[in-house]
Amino acid sequence: MEDMKKIRLQAYEDFMGSAALIGTTTLDCLGFFDAPASTKYHGAYDGGLFDHSLAVANSLVELTEKLGLKWERPESPYIVGMFHDMCKCNAYVKTQDGKWTWNNDIIIPGHGDKSVIMLQKLIQLTDEEMACIRWHMGAYETDTKMWDYYGRAIERYPNVLYTHTADMIASRIQGV
Repeated sequence: MEDMKKIRLQAYEDFMGSAALIGTTTLDCLGFFDAPASTKYHGAYDGGLFDHSLAVANSLVELTEKLGLKWERPESPYIVGMFHDMCKCNAYVKTQDGKWTWNNDIIIPGHGDKSVIMLQKLIQLTDEEMACIRWHMGAYETDTKMWDYYGRAIERYPNVLYTHTADMIASRIQGV
């Protein structure tokens, strides 16, 4: 297990390069390299959060390069892709039998909003990055009243749609 963690730490540093605005020690303390991405869907295993985040970031960087996407800052596809699910660092707890379960002891619920809040404590995000992270769930947003906000976010920041697309590539096509 520790070998996989070392591999993940190195993969983070290699991929992020100068965009690594958050160090591995900080991320490790948050559980970023240990937590699952979910308990029953994609990345439902130890380290699945990082594996999923890396896959999303890779997809978003690839979409940026192939489609010539423009961002407010060059590091944005790395930051958005890698940290879109930051909220999952404390969303789950490991039980005595080694299974992950929902953490009922959290005080800030949510997904995109919570990820933005957590990240803003660590780095300064652009408005575009905040919108991309907040709305990365796209039409999977459970409250349909929020879809108009999502649509407006895409109109203002088209990369919101590409962030959602990268997330779907990683979770639905690659299965991570």
